[in-house]
Amino acid sequence: MKMDMIRKRLAKNRPMVPVTLRMPADVIVDLKRVAPRKGFSGYQALIRAYVGAGLRDDLERYDSPPLDSLLKRLRDEGVSEATLRKALAKAS
Repeated sequence: MKMDMIRKRLAKNRPMVPVTLRMPADVIVDLKRVAPRKGFSGYQALIRAYVGAGLRDDLERYDSPPLDSLLKRLRDEGVSEATLRKALAKAS
């Protein structure tokens, strides 16, 4: 994520928009139970945190160049850095 985007996301005075979301009652009960354990004052803040985390993951996945994504996946599969550097050098 670019630095200017990060600064905007960290601003305390970001405008908020009310959203109505239908969820099962038992999920709300669980959110209310988990929120204080995770340091949130209420379940709505926890929902915002969950949505924000998922959104950041998706934005990173969709905004990063395909090569970066491929390299990350190869590293996750155990391909060594030496092998990746060698392959990149041959591809250039």
